[in-house]
Amino acid sequence: MATKKAVLFNLWGVVVSPRPAEVFLKFEETLKLPSGFLKKVVIDKHSAMERAERGKLTLSQMIPELDAECVSAASDQKVSLPAGFSVKSLLEELRDSTTVNKHILQTVATLRRQGLLTGVLANQWVDDSGSGDSSGRLLSLLGGHFDVVLQSCRTGLRVPETDLFTSALTQLGVPPKQALWLGDDEEGVGAAEAVGMTAVLVKDLPEALKQVETFTGVQVVTGESYPASCNPEEVSHGYITIKPRVKLHYVEMGTGPPVMLCHGFPESWYSWRYQIPALADAGFRVLSLDMKGYGESTAPPDIEEYSQEQICQGIPQVTLVGHDWGGAVVWNMARCHPERVRAVASLNTPLFPVDPSKDPMNFLKTVPIFDYQLYFQDPGVAETEMEKDLARTFKIFFHGSGDKDNVPEINTAGVCARGGLFVGLPDEIPRSSILSETALQFYITQFKDKGFRGPLNWYRNVVSNWKWLCSRPRAKLLMPALMVTAGKDPVLLPVFSKGMENMIPNLTRGHIEECGHWTQMERPSELNTILISWLKDTHNNTGVAMTPKL
Repeated sequence: MATKKAVLFNLWGVVVSPRPAEVFLKFEETLKLPSGFLKKVVIDKHSAMERAERGKLTLSQMIPELDAECVSAASDQKVSLPAGFSVKSLLEELRDSTTVNKHILQTVATLRRQGLLTGVLANQWVDDSGSGDSSGRLLSLLGGHFDVVLQSCRTGLRVPETDLFTSALTQLGVPPKQALWLGDDEEGVGAAEAVGMTAVLVKDLPEALKQVETFTGVQVVTGESYPASCNPEEVSHGYITIKPRVKLHYVEMGTGPPVMLCHGFPESWYSWRYQIPALADAGFRVLSLDMKGYGESTAPPDIEEYSQEQICQGIPQVTLVGHDWGGAVVWNMARCHPERVRAVASLNTPLFPVDPSKDPMNFLKTVPIFDYQLYFQDPGVAETEMEKDLARTFKIFFHGSGDKDNVPEINTAGVCARGGLFVGLPDEIPRSSILSETALQFYITQFKDKGFRGPLNWYRNVVSNWKWLCSRPRAKLLMPALMVTAGKDPVLLPVFSKGMENMIPNLTRGHIEECGHWTQMERPSELNTILISWLKDTHNNTGVAMTPKL
C-alpha cells in the first residue's frame, strides 16, 4: 500500500490573514509608536506572549504581564505610551480583523477528497475570555476542515520548532519525505526542511498552490472548487427520542441560532456535507438530521409512521431548511406548527397548495413525471429493485445536470408501464462527477442494513397526508421564507413554485439555473452563498456570533 501524503499549513499568514506583525504595525502607527516597538517586546523568548503560546499563561493572565513588559520597554527606550495603554485593544483588533482564506479551505477540501491528509500548525494561546468571537473558536471550527490542528498552547511547542513538525507528522502517520509545508516565513520553511519535508514559502498564493499540485499530483488551481466537506468521523453525533422506541440521529456543528437541515429521498444527513461547515462558520448551530427511516435513525416498518403528521411531531422551534421530501416537511411544519418555526427554506420543493376537492392519487396520475410515485405505492416492489445493487442504485440516482452524455438519466414518467424505475438502463453505470467514491461508499453503508422500506414508506402516505393538511387551517405563512429553485431539476420544476408569494408574503427567492435535483451536491458554493445571505438577513445578525469571514 502506498504511503499517504500530507500537506501542512501555517495558521497565520496562510490559513488566516492578516499576519499578526501587520496588525502590530498598524497599531503602532495609530498610537504613534516607533515601528517595530511591539515586535521587539513579544519576540523575546521570555515574553508573556511567548509563554502564553506555550500554554504557561492564559489570555487573561498574559494581558497584564504583556502590558507591564511594554511599559518597561517604553521606559528603557524613552518611548511615550498613551494614557490607558493596553495590549487588550491590540489583541481585539487582531481577533476582529482575522479572516479565513477560502482558497486554502477549498484546496484542503479537494486534497482530502483525493485521500491526502492535511494539518494546521498554530501559535496560539488559551483563550479564557469567554468571547464568542475568540480565536479559540476559530481553531475549533478549523477542526472540521483539517485532519489535525496542533496548537502551541496545547503542545508546549511553537512554530518554527522542528519538534512541532515532527509531532504533526507522527499524528498523521506520514514520513517527512511525503509531507509538504506551506508557510509565510523563512524560519518556518527552514525548520520544515530540517526535518526532511518539502517546503513552500508563500508569497504569491496561486504560485504556491501550483507547487501543491506538483507535490501531490492533485489539481487544486483550476476547475470547480468545492467548499469544505464534513468527515462523518470528525463531527458530533447525537440522538433524540421523539417517542418510545423511535429516535432520530443527527450531526451537529457550530454555535449560534439553530438551523435544522432535513434531507430527502434517498439521502442522508451526509447530503448536507458541504453546507454544514459553511453554515457553522457563518455563526449558526447546524443540526443535520437522518430523517425517520434513514441511516442511524429508527426505521419502523409501519407505513403510518411516515405520515407528515407523525414526522412533524418531533421538531422543536428552529429555522428549517429542507430539500426534496425534507422540503415538504419544512413547509408542512410552517403550515401546521408555525409557532415552532423561526424561518423556513426549501430547495427545489415548492409549497403546493392543498385542494380538498381533488383526490391526491388522481392528481398524481395527471402528471406524467410523477408516475414513479405511483410505482412506489406497492410495498416490496421498488425495494427489491433498488436493493439489488446498491452501488448501481446510487450511481443512477446521484448525477449532475452536466453529466447527461455520460450518466443515463432516470425517466420518471412511464415507470409503471415499464415495470420499474431502472428498466432500460445499462448494468454498468459510470459514477457522476458530483458523487465521489467516498460518498458512494458512505451511502451504501447507510442503506445496507435497513434497505429502502422506510424511505419508500414516505411516498405511501399520499392520502393520509392530504387528509391531515385539509383538516388544518389554511392561513398564509408569515415567517421569513426562502425558495431556491434549480433550472435543470427534471421533476421539481421551477414553474411549480409560481404564485408562492400569494401564500407567503415574506418570501425570498434564489435560483441556480445550471443545476439539477441534487442541489447541495451539484452547486454547493452557489447554494451556500444564497443560504448564508438569507440566514443572516433573517436573523438580522442578532445573536449570531460572527466568526472569521469566509
